[in-house]
Amino acid sequence: MADQLPLVPAASAPSGTVIINRRCSLHREGEQRVLVVAGLPVHHYDAQDAVAEAYAMVLLLDGGHATQVEVSRAFGCCDRTLRRHQERYAEGGMEALARRVGWAPGRRRIARPRLHEIRRMKDEGKSNREIARRLGVTEKAIRKQVGPDAMAPQQELSLFPTMSACEPCGSSPEADAAVVEDGAPVIATGTEPGTPPGLDPLDRTWDRLMACAGLLDDAVPVFADAETVPGAGVLFALPALVASGVFGIAGRLYRGIGPAFYGLRTTLLVLLLMALWRIGRPETLKERDPQTLGRVLGLDRAPEVKTLRRKLTRLAGLHQAERLGQELARLRVQHRGRLMGFLYVDGHVRVYHGKRCLPKAHVARMRLSLPATTDYWVNDAAGDPLFVVTAPANAGLVKMLPPLLRQAREIVGERRVTIVFDRGGWSPRLFAQLIAEGFDILTYWKGRCHAVPPALFVRREAVIEGRNVVYHLNDQPVEFLGGKLRLRRVTRLGEDGHQTPIVTSRTDLSDIEVAWRMFERWRQENFFKYMRQEFLLDALCDYRVEPDDPTRTVPNPARRDMDRQIAAARAEVTRLEQEYGAAAINNPERKRPTMRGFKIAHGKIGKALRAARQRQRELEQQRRALPQRVPVRDIRTEAVVKLATERKHLTDLAKMLAFQAESDLLALIGPHYARADQEGRTLLHELFHADASIRVETDTLHVTLAPLSAPHRTLAVQAVCQALNDTATLFPGTSLRLHLAVAPLPSSSMAFPGPRPAPQAAPDPDRPDSPAQG
Repeated sequence: MADQLPLVPAASAPSGTVIINRRCSLHREGEQRVLVVAGLPVHHYDAQDAVAEAYAMVLLLDGGHATQVEVSRAFGCCDRTLRRHQERYAEGGMEALARRVGWAPGRRRIARPRLHEIRRMKDEGKSNREIARRLGVTEKAIRKQVGPDAMAPQQELSLFPTMSACEPCGSSPEADAAVVEDGAPVIATGTEPGTPPGLDPLDRTWDRLMACAGLLDDAVPVFADAETVPGAGVLFALPALVASGVFGIAGRLYRGIGPAFYGLRTTLLVLLLMALWRIGRPETLKERDPQTLGRVLGLDRAPEVKTLRRKLTRLAGLHQAERLGQELARLRVQHRGRLMGFLYVDGHVRVYHGKRCLPKAHVARMRLSLPATTDYWVNDAAGDPLFVVTAPANAGLVKMLPPLLRQAREIVGERRVTIVFDRGGWSPRLFAQLIAEGFDILTYWKGRCHAVPPALFVRREAVIEGRNVVYHLNDQPVEFLGGKLRLRRVTRLGEDGHQTPIVTSRTDLSDIEVAWRMFERWRQENFFKYMRQEFLLDALCDYRVEPDDPTRTVPNPARRDMDRQIAAARAEVTRLEQEYGAAAINNPERKRPTMRGFKIAHGKIGKALRAARQRQRELEQQRRALPQRVPVRDIRTEAVVKLATERKHLTDLAKMLAFQAESDLLALIGPHYARADQEGRTLLHELFHADASIRVETDTLHVTLAPLSAPHRTLAVQAVCQALNDTATLFPGTSLRLHLAVAPLPSSSMAFPGPRPAPQAAPDPDRPDSPAQG
C-alpha cells in the first residue's frame, strides 16, 4: 500500500518543509508546525510546545507511518529520546509527556553555601564522618563533594564573602538538615557565627548582581546603626515567630526558591511582618516606603508588590502549603498540649465579588447566599488557630468533619479530644461515627425540642479559669437512632426564659463545665471577626482559578423551577377552594336545595378547580421524575472552575502565625498590664508600629523601643523584655542574638511604678480584644 501512495519528491518540496519519508512531511512556517501524512494534515502545533512536538513523534511511530531512524533524523533527536517518549505516552498519556523526570535543569545537586561549609570544615581537619553527621547526610555524599574534581568549580566562591553566611532558609547547615525527633521538627534560627565583612547595609548592589548570576540564594541580613526606625517595634514578636518553627519547617519542605536576592527566608519573614504591621495584601505595600521596611529586615529595601507576588507564585507552584500547615500545627500541639483537649471547629465563608461563576454559600453575617469559598478552622481551647482547610465546593460541616478530624488525630496524637461545633454539624449518625473513632462531641441541639419545666432547673455556680460562672441548668439523658446512641442533654435557662439545649457525649464533666465549654465557642467567632478587621482575612490575594471537578453533583435547578410552579398551582387550588366554599356557605337553600343544583349553578368554579387540581398532580409527577442532583457540567455553559487555593493558604498561614505570636506576647504581658483582657491586643498593635533604635555590637542586635503612648503601657512592655531576651533568639539568617529593651521614661512620667490591679471584667463577645481572643 505504501508504494501506491503519491510520492513527495524532495526537489518539489516547498521551502521550510522537512521530508520524513515518501508518505510523511513536516511543514514549517514561522513558529507553526504541521505534520502531513499521505497528503492530509494530522497534527498542528507551535514550535515552542515541546509536549506537542513529542506527541508528533509518538504519533508517527505508533501509527507505523515512519521508522525511528526517519523520525530522529527529521526532528533532530536520538532513538533513545523517541523510545522514552513512547514509554511515557503509553504509561500516562499527554500528562506524562509534560512531566519531566530526573534532575531539574539548572538545579544544583547541593547548595553552594553547603559546599562552602563542607570545604571549611574539611580545612579545619574534620573527618568525612563528622561532616556528614553535622549536615545530616551520608558519608558517601561527603566523599563525592570533597574530591578535587568536585570542589574545583567552587574555588570562585571565596571571592564573595556574602556566601559564607547565606543559607536558603535562614538556618545553619546543621539546622537546615534537621530531622524530626520525637515528632518535633528541629527549628532553624540562624547561621554560623560571623557577620559577612565588607557589606554596606544601605547598598546591596553587589548582592543583587550575585543573585542575577545565580550565586546567591538569599541575601544575608546586615544591619546599620539607626535611630527611630519606624515599625521596628515589630521585632518584639520575632522570638515568638522563630519559636513557631516556620523557618526550619519551610526550609525542609521548600528547600529554596532558586537563586534570588529575596529568597525563601526573606519572603517568609516579609509575609509574617506584613501581617503584624496590618498590611493585609501585597498591593498595600505601595503605600509603604521600601527603604524604611528594609531597615527592619536588614536589607537596603523591602520587596515590592510585583516581587512579592512572584515569590508567592513560586511557592504556590511547589504545593507544600498543606504540609507546612500540618507541621506547624504538630509543633504547636507539642508546645501547648494542655489546650488541645477541646478543639473548636467552625467554617468561615469568604465572599467572592469577581466575575467568575462560583458555588454559592450562605453568609450568616449578611443573611444571604452569595458566591463564596468556605474555610474550616480548628482552634484550641484558648481560641487560637491550629490549622485551616479549604472545603471543596463549600461542603457543609457534616461532610467536612470526618476529614478534618482525621487530620486533627494525626496532629494531636492519641489523647482524648472533645470536638465543639455548632448546629451545622448536627447529625446523630455522624455523632455515632465520631464517637466510634475515639472523639467526644459537644454541640447545640438542632430542631424541635420539648421545653423543660422551669421548676426542674438548678442554679449552678463555679469559678472556671479565674472567672465566676453562674447558670441555671437541667441535665438529663437522651437517645438517638432508636436507642443505639445514648447522649447527654444539658439545657440552660436564660434570664428571658429562653432555653438552650446542649448535647454531649462527655458524662464525666459537670453540667456547668459542659455549658461553659459550649458557650466558649464565641472565642472562635471573635477570632473570625478580629481576623477580618485586623488581618483582612477575606482579602483576595490570588486572581487565578483552577479547574473544578465537572462531575461534582449539585441540586438540580430544574426541581427548583418545578417547586415554584407547584407552589403556584397549590396557591391557585387553595384560592378556588376558598371561593367554592364561600359559594357553598352563601347558597340559598330555598332556591337550590340539592347539591346537584349547586354544582350546576357554580359549574364554572368547579371546572376550574378540577383543572387546577389536575395540573398540580401533573407537576408533582414531573418533579418526581427529575433527579435530585445533577453533575455541575450539565447546568453550566462556561468552564467549571474554582479559586486557586495555594497562595491563599500560604497567606492564611502567615496571618495565623502572626495571630499566634500576638497571643504568646499577650500571655507574657498579661500579668504586667491590668487591662490586658480588654486592651491587650491594642497595646500590641501600637507596639508593632512603634519606633525603635537599632544598634549592632559584635554578635548582638540591640533593639531599643521608644516610649509608647502611655507610661503604664511602656512599663508593661519593659517588664517582658527580660523574658524575651532569655530565649536567646537569633535574627533569621544571621548569628546576631536579639536583645530587646525599652528607652527609659522621663522622670515626670513615673507617677506609678507599675500597673495597678483592676477587677476582672466580664467578656464581651462583640469586642475583638475580649478574653475570647485568648
